[in-house]
Amino acid sequence: MKTKWFENEWGLILGSSSGFGLATAHELAARGMNICGVHFDRRSATAKINDEIEVMKKHGVEVEFFNFNAADREERLSAIESMSERLSSKKPLRTVLHSLAFGSLKRYFDQDVNEELTRAQMEMTLNVMAHTLVYWVQDLRKVGLIGHGTRIFAMTSSGGHRVWPNYGAVSSAKAALEAHIRQIAVELAPEGVRANAICAGVTETPALKKIPGHEQLIQCASCNNPSGRLTTPADVAQSIAALSLPEAGWITGNVINVDGGEAIVG
Repeated sequence: MKTKWFENEWGLILGSSSGFGLATAHELAARGMNICGVHFDRRSATAKINDEIEVMKKHGVEVEFFNFNAADREERLSAIESMSERLSSKKPLRTVLHSLAFGSLKRYFDQDVNEELTRAQMEMTLNVMAHTLVYWVQDLRKVGLIGHGTRIFAMTSSGGHRVWPNYGAVSSAKAALEAHIRQIAVELAPEGVRANAICAGVTETPALKKIPGHEQLIQCASCNNPSGRLTTPADVAQSIAALSLPEAGWITGNVINVDGGEAIVG
């Protein structure tokens, strides 16, 4: 049994039904944190997600998941109102994780010009995968759910500064996401809020498997990672939990690699 670091604390996970978001929800719940999750899944996934929620609740915590598009303003405001009512302590959230992975994986230029990335696809990708972080933090802060002690994390990737085929729009979103984290860290530092981007090593998640050529990324990382294996969602979740502790309160405005050393040899 893990030490209950966060009893009577709440966390919000944007992108809570798979990958890094789901792993972090489980880790924080195991550490005693109550969880609000936002995900966007078909009804066919409901049973599996409900099973995951029940596992979290076995740690004696409260868990509430919302199924909607996190980029929808009206849905966001409605969920925040519900969260504000649910959090009887009225304390700010301890942890907020932005782990939304929904964007276009089209090339900028293609032999068939009808297959090229469109303006709408570019704007959608940046809005969902980057700009939503700002809008959620703004609206949470307005109702007192962002404040002293809050730790904000956003999942970035090495694709934010490297070129991968078909990754242009997502790469732009990751670069914007890192810029947003820096701005949030500076503007909210006087309020005791900390913000960092987490750059995981290559990890076999549903989002990675959607990237054309992901098999090569996995093969290269498997061969080159000095720790001898790929990064796992649990590695990232445990790091986020540790960085949510009060003792990590002087770490802000960074892109933190959680990769077993992958970035320094890749």
